[in-house]
Amino acid sequence: MPLPRLFVLLLLGIVSPAFSQTKSAPPTAPTPPGKFHPRSYTDANGGKHPFFIFVPGKLPAEGHPPIMLFLHGSGERGSNNLDQIMAGIGPAIWKRKPNFPFIVVLPQCREGANWLAENDDAKWALAMLRQTEAEFHADPDRVVLTGLSMGGSGTWSIATVDPTAWSAIVPMCSRPSLDTVKAFTAAHLPIWNFCGDQDRPETVSANRAMAEALKVAGASANYTEYPGIGHNCWDNAYGTAELYTWMLAQSRAKNRSAAQAPRAQ
Repeated sequence: MPLPRLFVLLLLGIVSPAFSQTKSAPPTAPTPPGKFHPRSYTDANGGKHPFFIFVPGKLPAEGHPPIMLFLHGSGERGSNNLDQIMAGIGPAIWKRKPNFPFIVVLPQCREGANWLAENDDAKWALAMLRQTEAEFHADPDRVVLTGLSMGGSGTWSIATVDPTAWSAIVPMCSRPSLDTVKAFTAAHLPIWNFCGDQDRPETVSANRAMAEALKVAGASANYTEYPGIGHNCWDNAYGTAELYTWMLAQSRAKNRSAAQAPRAQ
């Protein structure tokens, strides 16, 4: 990353000054609210994986803040541990910084890799989420998974493995599989999916088919398709105030209760 760009981020207070000293500050580093902070996860083989978190300006007085895992797109892959905060949820957080309610975990996928559930980058991202949940005693009932493009496909993939692990998922401009409909419906997992109608035709058709299949199955799913918008639907979606209100209204406990409720005959 060019030095002037890092200087601007530090000057604006977008990232913690600790980043100027290390890209992998330990979890014990100071975490003043309302900023992005570097963290590092160490895997079972001793490999270190830097990532970022955002800490809300106002944490709940009783503790247990809601938490979100964000998966970026293919264009932000790399090893600088910064590009993942520059597109998608990062700019949206900054615009809402005084009132943004979620702790957000922002890992960076390696070049040539992706977020599909079976791959290491996805497994490391989940470990980063667990590490951050423990650090901040996050609310186990309000855990949101979201991502755009490649990260949207990762969102569908990871959520399929265990739909009960999430209070809600928010994939964007991705390639969902109809094979996952049954699992999402059975778990009563709330879904809000986004796409632009000028995205690649195969992406648009896949999202429309998924929306229809979820509707027919009786899933708890919303679908928003923006007219005249291409691949970048995320600026509109993450800029929607109603999205965060909706996210906060979901909970794993409610999902479990709905899944266990007897079905109408």
